[in-house]
Amino acid sequence: MKNLMIIPAIEEKLNIKHQITRQDVEQCFINRTRSYLLDNRLDHQTEPPTEWFIAENDRGILIKVVFIFDDGLIYLKSAFPPNSTEIRIYNTISIPY
Repeated sequence: MKNLMIIPAIEEKLNIKHQITRQDVEQCFINRTRSYLLDNRLDHQTEPPTEWFIAENDRGILIKVVFIFDDGLIYLKSAFPPNSTEIRIYNTISIPY
């Protein structure tokens, strides 16, 4: 995914803290089966808005991917294993396609 932008500090954090690689994130975008959700929490609001989704990588590991889409580019904010509340919210609110 040429349009996926990950700054070095975030990439390092993903690798060290969560053992998640750029390839894992790309696989999640490809494997996604439900819609994106907007992060509408006041302390997380951005312009353009922060979006997120949960999907499996090719090894079957669930990952929550948080990003901003702007002018054709995807700026990764974070990616990590979701907790049970995030999974429930995502499966309840997002639309399958």
